[in-house]
Amino acid sequence: MGPKTGLVSIGKAAKEAGVSRQSLQYYVMLGLLEATKITKTGRRLFDQKSIERVKLVKKLNKSGYPLRAIRELFLEGRTRLGEGATDGKK
Repeated sequence: MGPKTGLVSIGKAAKEAGVSRQSLQYYVMLGLLEATKITKTGRRLFDQKSIERVKLVKKLNKSGYPLRAIRELFLEGRTRLGEGATDGKK
C-alpha cells in the first residue's frame, strides 16, 4: 500500500475524497465504486482514479442528484462505452 503501489486504504481514500469512511463504504455497497484491489486479508484498496470518482459522486449528490440517479448514469456510461468498443471492432 501507499506510494509504492499507488493504492490507499478505505480510510485514506475517504479522507482524500472529502467524505466519511462510512460514506465511501456506502458508495461501494450501492455499486457506485469498486475497490481497485482487495488484499488476501480482505482489505479494500483504492487508486487515484477511484478517489476522483468519489469526488464526482459527492459533487453530483451535493448538486441535487440522488445516488440512485448517479449510479444509473455510471451504468449507462459503462454500457455505451462497451457498445462503442464492440461497434469499433465490426
